[in-house]
Amino acid sequence: MNPRNTVPCATCGTPADFFEKPLGPFCSVRCQMVDLGRWFSEDYRISEPLTADHFSEYEAWEGKALDQPD
Repeated sequence: MNPRNTVPCATCGTPADFFEKPLGPFCSVRCQMVDLGRWFSEDYRISEPLTADHFSEYEAWEGKALDQPD
């Protein structure tokens, strides 16, 4: 596991490789299914529809700036 790609599992927090196929960013199939179940039961939801205004601050970004988290 590449340390640069290691992130906490999106469900349980166990270290997982973000790019590992087919699991990333989850540590197991179980965690994937728990997360999917949360979406289906609407525990997770998008609070409002996205509009062009949501992305206006990112329009000028290019190259490596797009790859760096805030």
